[in-house]
Amino acid sequence: MGRTQPATRKLRIFLQAGVPTVKILSREDKGDFTLEKFEFDNLAGSTVPGYLLLPKNSPGKVPAILYCHWHGGQYDIGKEELFRTNATPVAAGPALVKQGYAVIAIDAYCFGERNGAGPGGPAEKGSAGEMTASKFNLWVGRSLWGMIVRDDLMALDYLCSRPEIDATRVGVTGISMGATRTWWAMALDERLKAGSAVCCLTRYQDLTTSEGLKYHGIYYFVPGMLNYHDTEAVVALAAPRPLLFQSGETDAGSPVEGIRTIESVVQKAYKLFERDADFQSKIYPAVGHVYLPEMWEQTVQWLNAKLKQ
Repeated sequence: MGRTQPATRKLRIFLQAGVPTVKILSREDKGDFTLEKFEFDNLAGSTVPGYLLLPKNSPGKVPAILYCHWHGGQYDIGKEELFRTNATPVAAGPALVKQGYAVIAIDAYCFGERNGAGPGGPAEKGSAGEMTASKFNLWVGRSLWGMIVRDDLMALDYLCSRPEIDATRVGVTGISMGATRTWWAMALDERLKAGSAVCCLTRYQDLTTSEGLKYHGIYYFVPGMLNYHDTEAVVALAAPRPLLFQSGETDAGSPVEGIRTIESVVQKAYKLFERDADFQSKIYPAVGHVYLPEMWEQTVQWLNAKLKQ
């Protein structure tokens, strides 16, 4: 399992399109870091805007984080989450820069600058635009989720190509939809050396049994997935690379019974490599779908321990 299996390799090739041609739109001095705004064509009919935060005065190549924003119905925010506390207890971008990381984030389909940039045109925004984007992708033999992850991997391609970045020390993190993007990206790309995902460790069969499909938007669903496997099969592909999950006990979108099943399977995968400690899953009692300050502290400690050795 330490090496990419043939089926996974084929899927990764489908999702990736190589290092994109990036246009840097602006550079700003933000004190601790330089903020670059960029965009690239994802070669599937969409322009992807993003931010890259580069620490200043670094003596050499720096470790980096692919930051995946959440959903939360906040279609206007997207990558701006880096500088806000709408989803995280601190503004994640500057906080990670202070830890010595470069940070990259893009607008996922239907979010931020891409809200109203889908097949329905500028008048169709929010959940309506997300539904249309999902319908269109099904028509052309794709899923909206697959395209979201594909864009993340293209952003990773760009990040690793930058001369300022130590491409051997790149991690990924996010909450909610950003957490799901995190564990899918970890499964599909071995360049990601560590991950921390908050909320959304969701086992789909348990979600269905608990009548909880309503807790996740249309973007979340992959056609045919349950004909072959469930979440644990995807998460296990991250082994043996370090992966931390933090979940709320009362989060209805991620039933605890499903989390326990995922843990039991994925722990076995890490045990095969004698890397048991590199898979951690913590459930917070009486906590829902939130990012606690304690969770943020755990994320930073985990990434520092795994990417700064």
